[in-house]
Amino acid sequence: MNLDALHRTSLRRTLIVVLLAGVFFGGVLQVYMTWKTAEAAVNAAFDRSLYGAIRAIDVNVSEDSGGVGIELPYALFEFFELTASGDVHYRIATEDGLVEIGSPDMPMPGNEVESGTPHFQTIDYLGSPMRVGTYIRPLRKLSGGNLVIQVAESLASRNEFSQKFILNAVARDVMLAVLAAGMVALTVAWSLRPLRQLREEVLSRKADDMSPIETRRVPADVLPLVDAMNDHLIRYSQLLATQRRFLDDASHQLRTPLSTLLTQVSYAQREPEEHKVRETLDAMRQQLKNTIRQANQLLSLARADTSEMRADSTDLQKLATTVTRRLWPMARHKHVDLGFEGSALPVLAWVNADLLQEALSNLVDNAIRHTPYGGRVTVKVGMEASTAWVSVSDTGPGIPESELPMVTQRFYRASNTQGRGSGLGLAIVQAITTRHHGHLLLAREPNEGGLLARIELPAALPTSS
Repeated sequence: MNLDALHRTSLRRTLIVVLLAGVFFGGVLQVYMTWKTAEAAVNAAFDRSLYGAIRAIDVNVSEDSGGVGIELPYALFEFFELTASGDVHYRIATEDGLVEIGSPDMPMPGNEVESGTPHFQTIDYLGSPMRVGTYIRPLRKLSGGNLVIQVAESLASRNEFSQKFILNAVARDVMLAVLAAGMVALTVAWSLRPLRQLREEVLSRKADDMSPIETRRVPADVLPLVDAMNDHLIRYSQLLATQRRFLDDASHQLRTPLSTLLTQVSYAQREPEEHKVRETLDAMRQQLKNTIRQANQLLSLARADTSEMRADSTDLQKLATTVTRRLWPMARHKHVDLGFEGSALPVLAWVNADLLQEALSNLVDNAIRHTPYGGRVTVKVGMEASTAWVSVSDTGPGIPESELPMVTQRFYRASNTQGRGSGLGLAIVQAITTRHHGHLLLAREPNEGGLLARIELPAALPTSS
Protein backbone atom coordinates (compact mmCIF):
# COMPACT_ATOMS: atom_id res chain seq x y z
CA MET A 1 0.00 0.00 0.00
CA ASN A 2 1.50 3.34 -1.05
CA LEU A 3 1.39 6.49 1.06
CA ASP A 4 -1.57 8.02 -0.80
CA ALA A 5 -3.64 4.87 -0.38
CA LEU A 6 -2.72 4.80 3.31
CA HIS A 7 -3.95 8.37 3.71
CA ARG A 8 -7.24 7.43 2.03
CA THR A 9 -7.86 4.56 4.46
CA SER A 10 -11.16 4.88 6.29
CA LEU A 11 -10.82 6.52 9.69
CA ARG A 12 -13.38 4.07 11.05
CA ARG A 13 -11.47 1.09 9.67
CA THR A 14 -8.19 2.43 11.02
CA LEU A 15 -9.60 2.96 14.50
CA ILE A 16 -11.24 -0.47 14.59
CA VAL A 17 -8.12 -2.26 13.32
CA VAL A 18 -5.80 -0.47 15.74
CA LEU A 19 -8.09 -0.84 18.75
CA LEU A 20 -8.96 -4.47 18.00
CA ALA A 21 -5.28 -5.24 17.55
CA GLY A 22 -4.72 -3.75 21.01
CA VAL A 23 -7.60 -5.83 22.38
CA PHE A 24 -6.20 -8.98 20.71
CA PHE A 25 -2.65 -8.58 21.97
CA GLY A 26 -3.94 -7.49 25.37
CA GLY A 27 -6.16 -10.59 25.42
CA VAL A 28 -3.25 -12.86 24.51
CA LEU A 29 -1.17 -11.32 27.29
CA GLN A 30 -4.08 -11.68 29.72
CA VAL A 31 -4.55 -15.36 28.78
CA TYR A 32 -0.84 -16.03 29.27
CA MET A 33 -0.83 -14.29 32.65
CA THR A 34 -4.03 -16.14 33.66
CA TRP A 35 -2.46 -19.45 32.67
CA LYS A 36 0.72 -18.84 34.66
CA THR A 37 -1.21 -17.48 37.66
CA ALA A 38 -3.68 -20.36 37.64
CA GLU A 39 -0.88 -22.89 37.33
CA ALA A 40 0.94 -21.34 40.27
CA ALA A 41 -2.29 -21.22 42.33
CA VAL A 42 -3.09 -24.90 41.63
CA ASN A 43 0.45 -25.97 42.48
CA ALA A 44 0.32 -23.94 45.69
CA ALA A 45 -2.98 -25.56 46.71
CA PHE A 46 -1.83 -29.12 45.97
CA ASP A 47 1.57 -28.46 47.56
CA ARG A 48 -0.19 -27.38 50.76
CA SER A 49 -2.07 -30.69 50.72
CA LEU A 50 1.22 -32.51 50.18
CA TYR A 51 2.79 -30.60 53.04
CA GLY A 52 -0.20 -31.57 55.22
CA ALA A 53 0.61 -35.25 54.65
CA ILE A 54 4.25 -34.58 55.57
CA ARG A 55 3.21 -32.85 58.78
CA ALA A 56 0.85 -35.73 59.62
CA ILE A 57 3.79 -38.14 59.38
CA ASP A 58 6.05 -35.81 61.37
CA VAL A 59 3.72 -35.64 64.37
CA ASN A 60 3.69 -39.44 64.50
CA VAL A 61 7.50 -39.70 64.80
CA SER A 62 8.61 -40.54 68.36
CA GLU A 63 12.05 -40.36 69.97
CA ASP A 64 11.03 -41.40 73.50
CA SER A 65 12.65 -44.85 73.33
CA GLY A 66 16.09 -43.42 72.56
CA GLY A 67 15.67 -44.27 68.91
CA VAL A 68 13.25 -43.27 66.17
CA GLY A 69 9.77 -44.73 66.27
CA ILE A 70 7.12 -44.09 63.64
CA GLU A 71 3.40 -44.81 63.64
CA LEU A 72 2.18 -44.34 60.09
CA PRO A 73 -1.26 -42.72 59.49
CA TYR A 74 -2.56 -45.34 57.02
CA ALA A 75 -6.07 -43.86 56.99
CA LEU A 76 -4.56 -40.53 55.90
CA PHE A 77 -2.60 -42.21 53.12
CA GLU A 78 -5.73 -43.93 51.83
CA PHE A 79 -7.56 -40.61 51.75
CA PHE A 80 -4.55 -38.93 50.13
CA GLU A 81 -4.37 -41.61 47.41
CA LEU A 82 -8.08 -41.10 46.77
CA THR A 83 -7.74 -37.33 46.35
CA ALA A 84 -4.55 -37.64 44.31
CA SER A 85 -6.25 -40.05 41.89
CA GLY A 86 -3.04 -42.04 41.64
CA ASP A 87 -0.13 -43.57 43.46
CA VAL A 88 1.26 -42.04 46.64
CA HIS A 89 4.78 -42.87 47.83
CA TYR A 90 6.60 -41.89 50.98
CA ARG A 91 10.04 -42.19 52.49
CA ILE A 92 11.09 -41.58 56.10
CA ALA A 93 14.78 -41.89 56.91
CA THR A 94 17.62 -40.54 58.94
CA GLU A 95 20.56 -39.03 57.15
CA ASP A 96 22.87 -41.82 58.36
CA GLY A 97 20.54 -44.45 56.82
CA LEU A 98 20.06 -46.41 60.04
CA VAL A 99 16.34 -45.80 59.86
CA GLU A 100 14.54 -45.95 56.54
CA ILE A 101 10.85 -46.65 55.91
CA GLY A 102 8.86 -46.53 52.68
CA SER A 103 10.40 -46.28 49.21
CA PRO A 104 14.16 -46.46 49.64
CA ASP A 105 14.89 -45.61 45.98
CA MET A 106 13.17 -42.23 46.16
CA PRO A 107 15.89 -39.74 45.26
CA MET A 108 17.21 -37.52 48.01
CA PRO A 109 16.98 -33.76 47.45
CA GLY A 110 20.13 -31.76 46.90
CA ASN A 111 21.87 -29.40 49.29
CA GLU A 112 19.40 -26.62 48.41
CA VAL A 113 16.83 -27.91 50.92
CA GLU A 114 17.00 -25.97 54.18
CA SER A 115 16.21 -27.60 57.49
CA GLY A 116 12.71 -26.80 58.72
CA THR A 117 11.52 -25.50 55.31
CA PRO A 118 9.45 -27.68 52.96
CA HIS A 119 10.78 -28.13 49.43
CA PHE A 120 8.74 -29.19 46.40
CA GLN A 121 9.93 -30.42 43.01
CA THR A 122 8.68 -32.40 40.03
CA ILE A 123 10.71 -35.52 39.11
CA ASP A 124 10.41 -38.69 37.05
CA TYR A 125 9.90 -41.59 39.43
CA LEU A 126 8.96 -45.12 38.51
CA GLY A 127 8.45 -44.09 34.89
CA SER A 128 5.98 -41.24 35.49
CA PRO A 129 6.15 -37.61 36.60
CA MET A 130 5.66 -37.16 40.32
CA ARG A 131 5.43 -34.18 42.65
CA VAL A 132 7.71 -34.70 45.65
CA GLY A 133 7.56 -32.79 48.90
CA THR A 134 10.64 -32.97 51.12
CA TYR A 135 10.90 -31.85 54.73
CA ILE A 136 14.09 -32.06 56.82
CA ARG A 137 14.26 -31.35 60.54
CA PRO A 138 16.79 -32.12 63.25
CA LEU A 139 16.17 -34.99 65.66
CA ARG A 140 15.48 -33.49 69.04
CA LYS A 141 16.91 -36.20 71.31
CA LEU A 142 19.47 -37.74 68.99
CA SER A 143 22.25 -35.25 68.56
CA GLY A 144 23.91 -34.74 65.22
CA GLY A 145 21.18 -36.17 63.02
CA ASN A 146 18.36 -35.01 60.78
CA LEU A 147 15.11 -36.69 59.88
CA VAL A 148 14.07 -36.66 56.21
CA ILE A 149 10.37 -37.01 55.33
CA GLN A 150 9.37 -37.27 51.66
CA VAL A 151 5.92 -37.74 50.17
CA ALA A 152 5.34 -38.07 46.41
CA GLU A 153 2.06 -38.04 44.52
CA SER A 154 1.05 -38.56 40.91
CA LEU A 155 0.39 -35.43 38.81
CA ALA A 156 -2.79 -36.86 37.27
CA SER A 157 -5.26 -35.22 39.65
CA ARG A 158 -3.20 -32.05 39.80
CA ASN A 159 -3.03 -31.75 36.00
CA GLU A 160 -6.72 -32.51 35.55
CA PHE A 161 -7.73 -29.84 38.04
CA SER A 162 -5.21 -27.40 36.60
CA GLN A 163 -6.55 -27.86 33.07
CA LYS A 164 -10.14 -27.30 34.16
CA PHE A 165 -9.20 -24.25 36.20
CA ILE A 166 -7.11 -22.74 33.42
CA LEU A 167 -9.73 -23.47 30.73
CA ASN A 168 -12.42 -21.78 32.80
CA ALA A 169 -10.19 -18.76 33.39
CA VAL A 170 -9.19 -18.56 29.71
CA ALA A 171 -12.82 -18.90 28.61
CA ARG A 172 -13.68 -15.99 30.88
CA ASP A 173 -10.85 -13.90 29.42
CA VAL A 174 -11.88 -14.75 25.85
CA MET A 175 -15.48 -13.72 26.55
CA LEU A 176 -14.23 -10.45 28.05
CA ALA A 177 -12.03 -9.88 24.99
CA VAL A 178 -14.97 -10.52 22.64
CA LEU A 179 -17.11 -8.16 24.70
CA ALA A 180 -14.33 -5.54 24.60
CA ALA A 181 -14.02 -5.94 20.81
CA GLY A 182 -17.76 -5.45 20.42
CA MET A 183 -17.66 -2.39 22.63
CA VAL A 184 -14.76 -1.00 20.58
CA ALA A 185 -16.68 -1.43 17.32
CA LEU A 186 -19.84 0.13 18.76
CA THR A 187 -17.90 2.99 20.37
CA VAL A 188 -16.06 3.80 17.13
CA ALA A 189 -19.31 3.73 15.15
CA TRP A 190 -21.06 5.94 17.71
CA SER A 191 -18.12 8.34 18.00
CA LEU A 192 -17.95 8.83 14.22
CA ARG A 193 -21.70 9.41 13.95
CA PRO A 194 -21.29 13.24 14.13
CA LEU A 195 -18.93 13.06 11.13
CA ARG A 196 -21.57 11.25 9.09
CA GLN A 197 -24.14 13.85 10.15
CA LEU A 198 -21.70 16.60 9.17
CA ARG A 199 -21.19 14.96 5.78
CA GLU A 200 -24.95 14.72 5.22
CA GLU A 201 -25.39 18.37 6.18
CA VAL A 202 -22.71 19.53 3.74
CA LEU A 203 -24.04 17.32 0.91
CA SER A 204 -27.59 18.58 1.43
CA ARG A 205 -26.57 22.21 0.96
CA LYS A 206 -27.36 24.18 -2.15
CA ALA A 207 -24.47 25.07 -4.41
CA ASP A 208 -24.65 28.77 -3.50
CA ASP A 209 -25.02 28.23 0.27
CA MET A 210 -21.80 29.61 1.79
CA SER A 211 -23.10 30.06 5.34
CA PRO A 212 -20.86 28.70 8.14
CA ILE A 213 -21.43 25.12 9.31
CA GLU A 214 -23.26 24.83 12.64
CA THR A 215 -20.76 23.82 15.36
CA ARG A 216 -23.02 23.23 18.38
CA ARG A 217 -23.08 19.44 17.89
CA VAL A 218 -19.58 19.05 16.51
CA PRO A 219 -17.20 17.03 18.76
CA ALA A 220 -14.31 18.96 20.27
CA ASP A 221 -11.75 16.90 18.32
CA VAL A 222 -13.35 17.83 14.99
CA LEU A 223 -14.11 21.45 15.91
CA PRO A 224 -10.74 22.85 14.66
CA LEU A 225 -11.37 21.24 11.25
CA VAL A 226 -14.91 22.64 11.06
CA ASP A 227 -13.66 26.07 12.16
CA ALA A 228 -11.06 25.96 9.39
CA MET A 229 -13.76 24.98 6.89
CA ASN A 230 -15.97 27.84 8.09
CA ASP A 231 -13.07 30.25 7.76
CA HIS A 232 -12.50 29.01 4.22
CA LEU A 233 -16.22 29.39 3.44
CA ILE A 234 -16.16 32.97 4.70
CA ARG A 235 -13.09 33.82 2.62
CA TYR A 236 -14.57 32.10 -0.41
CA SER A 237 -17.84 33.99 0.08
CA GLN A 238 -15.90 37.23 0.20
CA LEU A 239 -14.08 36.25 -2.98
CA LEU A 240 -17.35 35.47 -4.73
CA ALA A 241 -18.83 38.74 -3.50
CA THR A 242 -15.78 40.59 -4.82
CA GLN A 243 -16.08 38.88 -8.19
CA ARG A 244 -19.81 39.65 -8.39
CA ARG A 245 -19.12 43.25 -7.42
CA PHE A 246 -16.41 43.47 -10.09
CA LEU A 247 -18.77 42.11 -12.74
CA ASP A 248 -21.52 44.49 -11.64
CA ASP A 249 -19.11 47.43 -11.62
CA ALA A 250 -17.63 46.50 -14.99
CA SER A 251 -21.01 46.05 -16.65
CA HIS A 252 -22.29 49.28 -15.11
CA GLN A 253 -19.27 51.39 -15.99
CA LEU A 254 -18.52 50.00 -19.45
CA ARG A 255 -22.08 49.77 -20.75
CA THR A 256 -22.47 53.56 -21.23
CA PRO A 257 -19.07 54.21 -22.93
CA LEU A 258 -19.55 51.28 -25.28
CA SER A 259 -23.06 52.45 -26.15
CA THR A 260 -21.66 55.93 -26.79
CA LEU A 261 -18.98 54.49 -29.07
CA LEU A 262 -21.61 52.55 -31.01
CA THR A 263 -23.66 55.72 -31.44
CA GLN A 264 -20.60 57.66 -32.63
CA VAL A 265 -19.70 54.95 -35.14
CA SER A 266 -23.25 55.02 -36.53
CA TYR A 267 -23.11 58.83 -36.78
CA ALA A 268 -19.75 58.77 -38.56
CA GLN A 269 -21.04 56.25 -41.08
CA ARG A 270 -23.98 58.51 -41.97
CA GLU A 271 -22.10 61.84 -41.93
CA PRO A 272 -21.06 62.96 -45.47
CA GLU A 273 -18.83 65.87 -44.37
CA GLU A 274 -15.22 64.85 -43.81
CA HIS A 275 -14.41 67.36 -41.06
CA LYS A 276 -17.40 66.20 -38.98
CA VAL A 277 -16.33 62.58 -39.43
CA ARG A 278 -12.85 63.55 -38.19
CA GLU A 279 -14.36 65.31 -35.17
CA THR A 280 -16.38 62.17 -34.41
CA LEU A 281 -13.28 59.98 -34.71
CA ASP A 282 -11.37 62.27 -32.34
CA ALA A 283 -14.22 62.02 -29.85
CA MET A 284 -14.22 58.24 -30.24
CA ARG A 285 -10.47 58.15 -29.66
CA GLN A 286 -10.84 60.10 -26.41
CA GLN A 287 -13.76 57.89 -25.37
CA LEU A 288 -11.66 54.77 -26.01
CA LYS A 289 -8.79 56.16 -23.94
CA ASN A 290 -11.15 56.87 -21.06
CA THR A 291 -12.74 53.43 -21.37
CA ILE A 292 -9.36 51.68 -21.43
CA ARG A 293 -8.23 53.63 -18.36
CA GLN A 294 -11.47 52.77 -16.59
CA ALA A 295 -11.11 49.06 -17.47
CA ASN A 296 -7.53 49.08 -16.20
CA GLN A 297 -8.66 50.68 -12.95
CA LEU A 298 -11.38 48.07 -12.54
CA LEU A 299 -8.78 45.34 -13.02
CA SER A 300 -6.47 47.05 -10.53
CA LEU A 301 -9.28 47.22 -8.00
CA ALA A 302 -10.08 43.53 -8.49
CA ARG A 303 -6.39 42.66 -8.12
CA ALA A 304 -6.18 44.72 -4.92
CA ASP A 305 -9.15 42.83 -3.48
CA THR A 306 -8.17 39.28 -4.44
CA SER A 307 -4.45 39.00 -5.21
CA GLU A 308 -2.19 36.99 -2.92
CA MET A 309 -0.34 39.11 -0.39
CA ARG A 310 3.40 38.40 -0.42
CA ALA A 311 4.99 41.14 1.62
CA ASP A 312 8.71 41.84 1.63
CA SER A 313 10.87 44.50 3.20
CA THR A 314 10.73 47.27 0.57
CA ASP A 315 12.46 50.64 0.41
CA LEU A 316 9.67 53.19 -0.13
CA GLN A 317 12.18 55.76 -1.40
CA LYS A 318 13.19 53.58 -4.33
CA LEU A 319 9.57 52.70 -5.06
CA ALA A 320 8.42 56.34 -4.93
CA THR A 321 11.36 57.42 -7.11
CA THR A 322 10.40 54.83 -9.74
CA VAL A 323 6.78 56.02 -9.81
CA THR A 324 7.80 59.69 -9.97
CA ARG A 325 10.16 59.11 -12.90
CA ARG A 326 7.58 57.05 -14.79
CA LEU A 327 4.88 59.76 -14.51
CA TRP A 328 7.22 62.70 -15.03
CA PRO A 329 6.46 62.91 -18.81
CA MET A 330 2.74 63.18 -18.03
CA ALA A 331 3.42 66.03 -15.59
CA ARG A 332 5.71 67.77 -18.06
CA HIS A 333 3.01 67.57 -20.74
CA LYS A 334 0.67 69.53 -18.40
CA HIS A 335 3.49 71.84 -17.25
CA VAL A 336 3.10 70.51 -13.70
CA ASP A 337 6.15 70.64 -11.42
CA LEU A 338 6.47 67.03 -10.17
CA GLY A 339 8.97 66.82 -7.29
CA PHE A 340 10.26 64.23 -4.83
CA GLU A 341 11.50 64.75 -1.26
CA GLY A 342 13.19 61.73 0.28
CA SER A 343 14.78 60.80 3.59
CA ALA A 344 18.44 60.62 4.54
CA LEU A 345 17.96 57.00 5.65
CA PRO A 346 16.20 54.08 3.95
CA VAL A 347 12.46 53.97 4.63
CA LEU A 348 11.57 50.27 4.82
CA ALA A 349 8.07 48.79 5.05
CA TRP A 350 6.53 45.32 4.82
CA VAL A 351 4.62 45.61 1.54
CA ASN A 352 3.87 43.92 -1.73
CA ALA A 353 5.90 46.18 -4.00
CA ASP A 354 3.70 45.69 -7.08
CA LEU A 355 0.46 46.52 -5.25
CA LEU A 356 1.91 49.52 -3.42
CA GLN A 357 3.38 50.84 -6.66
CA GLU A 358 -0.13 50.59 -8.15
CA ALA A 359 -1.55 52.59 -5.23
CA LEU A 360 1.12 55.29 -5.39
CA SER A 361 0.77 55.53 -9.18
CA ASN A 362 -2.96 56.20 -8.76
CA LEU A 363 -2.28 58.95 -6.20
CA VAL A 364 0.31 60.70 -8.39
CA ASP A 365 -1.80 60.22 -11.54
CA ASN A 366 -4.86 61.72 -9.83
CA ALA A 367 -2.80 64.61 -8.47
CA ILE A 368 -1.41 65.46 -11.93
CA ARG A 369 -4.84 65.20 -13.56
CA HIS A 370 -6.50 67.52 -11.03
CA THR A 371 -3.65 70.05 -10.77
CA PRO A 372 -4.09 73.04 -13.10
CA TYR A 373 -1.56 74.22 -15.67
CA GLY A 374 1.67 75.39 -13.97
CA GLY A 375 0.77 73.76 -10.64
CA ARG A 376 2.88 71.57 -8.39
CA VAL A 377 2.76 67.93 -7.19
CA THR A 378 5.11 66.75 -4.43
CA VAL A 379 5.88 63.16 -3.41
CA LYS A 380 7.41 62.70 0.05
CA VAL A 381 8.68 59.67 1.98
CA GLY A 382 9.46 59.47 5.70
CA MET A 383 9.52 57.44 8.91
CA GLU A 384 7.89 58.11 12.27
CA ALA A 385 8.50 55.63 15.10
CA SER A 386 7.30 52.25 13.78
CA THR A 387 5.40 53.76 10.84
CA ALA A 388 6.71 54.30 7.32
CA TRP A 389 4.77 56.72 5.15
CA VAL A 390 4.58 58.11 1.65
CA SER A 391 2.50 61.19 0.76
CA VAL A 392 1.37 63.00 -2.37
CA SER A 393 0.27 66.64 -2.23
CA ASP A 394 -0.89 68.94 -5.02
CA THR A 395 -1.99 72.50 -5.67
CA GLY A 396 -5.28 71.54 -7.29
CA PRO A 397 -8.80 72.38 -6.11
CA GLY A 398 -8.69 69.72 -3.39
CA ILE A 399 -11.76 67.95 -2.02
CA PRO A 400 -14.39 69.52 0.25
CA GLU A 401 -13.79 68.36 3.83
CA SER A 402 -17.36 67.09 4.13
CA GLU A 403 -16.71 64.68 1.26
CA LEU A 404 -13.31 63.35 2.36
CA PRO A 405 -14.78 60.26 4.14
CA MET A 406 -16.71 59.31 0.99
CA VAL A 407 -14.16 59.73 -1.80
CA THR A 408 -12.64 56.29 -1.15
CA GLN A 409 -15.94 54.65 -2.10
CA ARG A 410 -16.14 53.10 -5.54
CA PHE A 411 -17.27 55.46 -8.31
CA TYR A 412 -17.71 58.40 -5.94
CA ARG A 413 -16.63 61.68 -7.55
CA ALA A 414 -16.22 64.85 -5.53
CA SER A 415 -18.65 67.65 -6.29
CA ASN A 416 -15.88 69.99 -7.48
CA THR A 417 -14.27 67.40 -9.77
CA GLN A 418 -13.72 68.44 -13.36
CA GLY A 419 -13.14 66.08 -16.26
CA ARG A 420 -14.18 62.48 -16.84
CA GLY A 421 -12.74 60.66 -13.82
CA SER A 422 -14.17 57.26 -12.96
CA GLY A 423 -14.10 57.64 -9.19
CA LEU A 424 -11.94 54.53 -8.78
CA GLY A 425 -8.47 55.94 -8.11
CA LEU A 426 -8.79 56.55 -4.36
CA ALA A 427 -10.87 53.37 -3.96
CA ILE A 428 -7.92 51.40 -5.36
CA VAL A 429 -5.52 53.16 -2.98
CA GLN A 430 -7.81 52.46 -0.01
CA ALA A 431 -8.16 48.75 -0.93
CA ILE A 432 -4.40 48.27 -1.32
CA THR A 433 -3.63 50.15 1.91
CA THR A 434 -6.14 48.03 3.83
CA ARG A 435 -4.57 44.83 2.46
CA HIS A 436 -1.27 46.02 3.97
CA HIS A 437 -2.86 46.75 7.38
CA GLY A 438 -2.10 50.41 6.83
CA HIS A 439 -4.05 53.68 6.88
CA LEU A 440 -4.93 56.18 4.15
CA LEU A 441 -5.18 59.74 5.45
CA LEU A 442 -6.81 62.43 3.29
CA ALA A 443 -6.77 66.13 4.15
CA ARG A 444 -6.49 69.56 2.58
CA GLU A 445 -2.92 70.61 1.88
CA PRO A 446 -2.25 73.14 4.70
CA ASN A 447 -0.19 75.60 2.65
CA GLU A 448 -1.67 75.62 -0.84
CA GLY A 449 -5.18 74.23 -0.36
CA GLY A 450 -4.90 71.16 -2.57
CA LEU A 451 -5.27 67.52 -1.52
CA LEU A 452 -2.79 65.78 0.79
CA ALA A 453 -2.97 61.96 0.59
CA ARG A 454 -0.74 59.98 2.94
CA ILE A 455 -0.30 56.18 3.11
CA GLU A 456 0.95 54.93 6.50
CA LEU A 457 2.37 51.39 6.69
CA PRO A 458 4.05 49.13 9.30
CA ALA A 459 7.77 49.81 9.16
CA ALA A 460 10.34 47.05 8.64
CA LEU A 461 13.57 47.11 10.63
CA PRO A 462 16.69 47.25 8.45
CA THR A 463 18.72 44.04 8.46
CA SER A 464 22.24 44.26 9.82
CA SER A 465 24.93 43.43 7.31
